[in-house]
Amino acid sequence: MYSKWMGQCEACGEWNTLEEIVVEPLAASSPRASSKGRRVKLEGLEGMAAPPPRIRTGIEELDRVLGGGLVPASVVLVGGDPGIGKSTLLLQAACKLAAKSERVLYISGEEAVDQIRLRALRLGVGQATLDLAASINVADIVATLEAEPDVRVVVIDSIQTMWLETVESAPGSVSQVRACAFELIRLAKRKGFSLILVGHVTKEGALAGPRVLEHMVDAVMYFEGDRGHQFRILRAAKNRFGATDEIGVFAMTDRGLEEVSNPSALFLAERRGNIAGSAVFAGLEGTRPVLLEVQALLAPKSGENAPRRAVVGWDSSRLSMLLAVLETRCGVKLSGMDVYLNVAGGLKVAEPAADLAVAAALISAATGMPTSSGEVYFGEVGLSGEVRQVSQADARLKEAAKLGFDKAVLPRRIARGSARSKPPEGLTLREIGHLSDLVTADMEAE
Repeated sequence: MYSKWMGQCEACGEWNTLEEIVVEPLAASSPRASSKGRRVKLEGLEGMAAPPPRIRTGIEELDRVLGGGLVPASVVLVGGDPGIGKSTLLLQAACKLAAKSERVLYISGEEAVDQIRLRALRLGVGQATLDLAASINVADIVATLEAEPDVRVVVIDSIQTMWLETVESAPGSVSQVRACAFELIRLAKRKGFSLILVGHVTKEGALAGPRVLEHMVDAVMYFEGDRGHQFRILRAAKNRFGATDEIGVFAMTDRGLEEVSNPSALFLAERRGNIAGSAVFAGLEGTRPVLLEVQALLAPKSGENAPRRAVVGWDSSRLSMLLAVLETRCGVKLSGMDVYLNVAGGLKVAEPAADLAVAAALISAATGMPTSSGEVYFGEVGLSGEVRQVSQADARLKEAAKLGFDKAVLPRRIARGSARSKPPEGLTLREIGHLSDLVTADMEAE
């Protein structure tokens, strides 16, 4: 090590062979310490960069949400309720990666090594060549990762249990989480391995710890689900290397999490036809069309209290708006009724395209007339009652035809180009422009 430029190397005697290496300062150094800044290199916007290489995990639903797989030197934060299956999913992914001769380290701050081994045996992946460790000391973890060669993926379960001795607070505090994440992320960027952090969530469902943690990582994913259902949804909230609206669907079994390649068939598996208050919604989650059952139940208001509005899986304020449109624009009297709305299967629907399916379920419940068992609905409803177009109508129709539906109720399509696209074979379309058209058709059927 030399403090200034040297023309000749004292070790080998060669000339002009010394290179300058900038050593990054430690994060725990004194805040008063300062050094003269170095000018950074500026580059133009032109030019094409090659897409980043991907490490396929072997779990297609996980790779879909990641955007095609893990990117080297990237950091992924996975959050979810306790017991939802975060550790199970990541242990399965780590074992599949290890089975492909990838060097994977699974470091747990919540469980002992023997506990992880027992879970791996239950999942049927106990023979994988996976490296395990149980530690909460970040300094020890960093020293271990520095010494281990050819590490491709590191899983930290969880970041809230990590502890840095230079920070004077307990594990899980804002300062500890921020400092520990910074040290691990900086190491991952420098060494080039993919880092997966498991994060706890608050009772409101947000990731616990400092908000800056979500800004520091490259991808944020939420593992959602209802313990009363076997379905689990992996959803990306942030992804620097892929889309943020993709979902992965899993089913929790006694052998761990199993991928669901056709979620529409799974969500509609227990649907019973010829029941008033039910309608099938042709939704879209990212690039994946998903068919769901929307259920509505109307009951007479009890007592002098205001009518009750109970919603599961949809926006309650949007339900209130739709009820007002039905009563004001279409003459359907619902003000004196308790309204219960449920999206079957435990999936949460956020897109406005579900308006028409919810309206169909409400009208069916109000009239007592079941919707057709082979009919799907999608379309956005405005305050004046007009039915507006939604994106990816063709993908929704193809999914409906693939599952055997023969009718679709949708907004009036506007031709783009020379002509409109033809519907899938065997599927009849009923295009409506106003919500009153749906009410009138149901009244005539009655």
